[in-house]
Amino acid sequence: MTETFQHPDLSIDQRLALKTAASNLVSEFSEMFGVETIERFLHSSYDQFATRASVPNFLPLLAERFARQRLHALAKVEGKSHDGKPTVLFLCTHNAGRSQMAMGFFEHLAGDQAIAWSGGSEPGISVNPAAVDAMAERGIDISREYPKPWTDEIVRAADVVITMGCGDACPVFPGRRYEEWVLEDPAGLGVGSVRPIRDEIEQRVRTLLAELDVAATA
Repeated sequence: MTETFQHPDLSIDQRLALKTAASNLVSEFSEMFGVETIERFLHSSYDQFATRASVPNFLPLLAERFARQRLHALAKVEGKSHDGKPTVLFLCTHNAGRSQMAMGFFEHLAGDQAIAWSGGSEPGISVNPAAVDAMAERGIDISREYPKPWTDEIVRAADVVITMGCGDACPVFPGRRYEEWVLEDPAGLGVGSVRPIRDEIEQRVRTLLAELDVAATA
């Protein structure tokens, strides 16, 4: 990792973890992007989480995961990599409940036939525990997911953008298919109240998959 990433408050372990993350990403994307571009995406991804992470030691891992997603998106936007699979982006305000459940159902039902991403206009600190529990009841684990923002390249790489209550804050780019899902916000609700929201999201995801001509695998 170059010395351009100046964060004097980083621990030695965090610096080593970021250096490892940079090496991983360079190995994966070096045929498409230069080292400076890859490291810039890692560094900016780190900054996205640094001000609101509850567990600082996880920051390098989150930054690597998010940078990897963003680089895949950029590769598609720039025509450097495209596998032909439809890509759907689920957006809500905090990326903690509705959009996470939608992505969970989409990935579970679509398997490797399509790609799902999620994001929020005002990302929260963690995924809603009631949403995690409600999805676990359906055999889908979203406990390892994390709230994250949307970025221009991620929106531009999406074929379909599903918005859920982020209003004017939701990004709009020409050439995308946009759809607004009007759903109750599960924030602050118990599992019992989240279940109907979860079930409606599942039905909407199944309808979307059918429209995309993607056969549900489960």
